[in-house]
Amino acid sequence: MFVLDKHGRALQPTTPARARKLLRNGRAVVARHTPFVIRLKDRTLAESGIDGVELGIDPGSKHTGIAVFTERAGERRCRYALQLDHRGPQIRKRLGQRTVYRHGCRSRNLRYRPPRFSNRSRKPGRLAPSLQHRVDTAISWTDRLARWAPVREVHVERVAFDSHALTADGPLEGVAYQHGTLAGTEAREYLLAKWQRCCAYCGRSGVPLNIDHIQPRSKGGSDRISNLTLACVPCNQAKGNRPVEEFVKDKALLARILAQARTPLRDAAAVNATRWALWRALDARLPTRTASGGRTKWNRTRCGLAKSHSLDALTVGELRTVTEYVSPVLVVRCTGRGTYARTRPDKHGFPRLRMPRQKHFFGFATGDLVRAVVPNGKSAGTHTGRVAVRATGRFNITTSHGTIQSIHHRHVRLLQRADGYGYTTRSEVTPRSDDPGIQREKESA
Repeated sequence: MFVLDKHGRALQPTTPARARKLLRNGRAVVARHTPFVIRLKDRTLAESGIDGVELGIDPGSKHTGIAVFTERAGERRCRYALQLDHRGPQIRKRLGQRTVYRHGCRSRNLRYRPPRFSNRSRKPGRLAPSLQHRVDTAISWTDRLARWAPVREVHVERVAFDSHALTADGPLEGVAYQHGTLAGTEAREYLLAKWQRCCAYCGRSGVPLNIDHIQPRSKGGSDRISNLTLACVPCNQAKGNRPVEEFVKDKALLARILAQARTPLRDAAAVNATRWALWRALDARLPTRTASGGRTKWNRTRCGLAKSHSLDALTVGELRTVTEYVSPVLVVRCTGRGTYARTRPDKHGFPRLRMPRQKHFFGFATGDLVRAVVPNGKSAGTHTGRVAVRATGRFNITTSHGTIQSIHHRHVRLLQRADGYGYTTRSEVTPRSDDPGIQREKESA
């Protein structure tokens, strides 16, 4: 749990049991509901001992993992973990709709609108809005965590794959590349992401996968990444040194394999497009260290951890071991802050529903985190979740168990204002059974 002093400055995070004790004794108050932050009433920063924490960030195209941990002599203990769910595809879809609307306006005889296409310009290094959103969200949550915890350093993945090792025609030797414990890790991680961790020939997943040459080396195939795929052990043995055209009889499957082998990774391209902007923004705020995705996977495998975004963030960079991780993980979904449109069109484009200009009713707005205590009726009980306000005063509350409809506003109490994010939790992925050294922090009540 995050802790602030009496003046709102960040102190060392504490355990859930300690936070409950401070609240029960009246020494602290709740400063924020999600993520849970308390503020001490009798302690200042000068009177407290601060060891500091570090952040691990695993940026991705659809999800970004962030871990808050303490490190001593290469030993990391996770204190808080969250997963950001980006809304880049939704932004891209809305931009496409806007483009269609603009093209329609240009094709119609709307002479009263002056042309504006010649007034638009783009700054050098500009990112598309769907890509800039990923950078802004990660930076926003880094700033938030730095306000709630004494962050002293950030570890971030700046490259997803080692492009030099992927595109080399032959083996890298000498000063070009020293083969060691990371040799081949970049290529394996790339192939796992590109082929969705499934066998390219039979589609099986969750089984041991080998790297297979689509065109065998004995038939003139190269070791380039575009000639490699994943195959389960039975398919790999059955294919042997036969060309893929001879092994795969299904023409549709063959065409899909050959097309996917030549297709670049869209998600990896999005990460690579934003990596420098993210690193520069982080480095301007806090001391930042960078590492590759291949090293993260090597660290995670060596520590016996399963694959998840939060555990990837915990194992970014140089480390000796991970002795503790947390569960549950806070899932932060980017929902936006609504829309400016006050109408809802039908399939022909005509307005079918008009919405009020006012967004606040009885002190609440749609998206606020609330708790409703209903004394009687079919909705009797305590309900905590996001509220959808109505001018009639009868609200709908969406909880983790479903939507409760028509709750009167007098039963509703505000917990936290809407901030453009939706919050849920998930259990952390169980570590591998062959590593007894990993301990899981007990789930907080």
